[in-house]
Amino acid sequence: MSISTVSYALNGSPKVTGETSAKILAIAKELNYVPNAAARSLKKRETNIIGVFLTDYSGAFYGQLLQGMQEALAKKGYELIVCSGKETHRFLPERIVDGAIILDVTFPDEELIKFANLGSKLVVLDRELEHENIKQVLLHNESGATLAIDHLIDKGHKKIYAVTGPDISYDANQRLTAVRQTVGRHSDIEYQEIEGNFNKPAGERAAEQIVREYSGPAAVFCLNDEMAIGMYDYLSKTDYRVGKEVHIIGFDNIEVARFTVPRLATINYSKRKWGTLAAEHLVKLLANEHVQNERIYVSLIDGDSVQKIQ
Repeated sequence: MSISTVSYALNGSPKVTGETSAKILAIAKELNYVPNAAARSLKKRETNIIGVFLTDYSGAFYGQLLQGMQEALAKKGYELIVCSGKETHRFLPERIVDGAIILDVTFPDEELIKFANLGSKLVVLDRELEHENIKQVLLHNESGATLAIDHLIDKGHKKIYAVTGPDISYDANQRLTAVRQTVGRHSDIEYQEIEGNFNKPAGERAAEQIVREYSGPAAVFCLNDEMAIGMYDYLSKTDYRVGKEVHIIGFDNIEVARFTVPRLATINYSKRKWGTLAAEHLVKLLANEHVQNERIYVSLIDGDSVQKIQ
């Protein structure tokens, strides 16, 4: 019996008789045969799997984002796998995934361009890259940071801190640039930056510094909510109260933000929509349909932790 006859039978082809097909399927069952997905994908040149590449899995940020991706992809018959680390980068050139969504600051631009040149279809959420096989779905970071600083100034604050993010983060750099531009338009504002890293310990360290050098009411823009929550935790162990001596605004509106007391003021956007749009754009790219770059708009949640200075 030829290899092609066995292959036809295993794949349900009408090119073999029912009797022959039944014999081959019986033998396959007896031998516990399982189709080789990798071999099948090599022949079809598709796997129906999409990879999302993340810097890491920590924090409370990713849940709604991934949910939006998964729901949108499932409607189109795709599965989603979450990847992190340099070894997973080979999934693209080896065609283990059909395409990828990138939110991984450790993934070099030049490597993404190389894969795009080889035909990989990509959607990036954390950088600006121009290539026919790459599309961008980015946050309106500048608008969000401007909203945050204007909000603090409108409340009457004259001393403002910004707790920054990682130097290699596109979002952090976009937000910080907008903060500097906005503060620069107000000569009467005392402005200071504290180095952060988008995690709770960085917020705790920032709060410690602010308490140490405290000389009067201060407002703080944390470039993400994780650091803002870290500040809350540290200040809860001191005599300095959030919303009284220290006024805080964050960015991302993660779920825990609504349970803080006082409620954390923050920059809000739909993480589910961000994930959905990224997935939908990638599916269109894979189908060779026209796709435009997109921006996710943001809004301000005016919590109780930024009160007006009397």
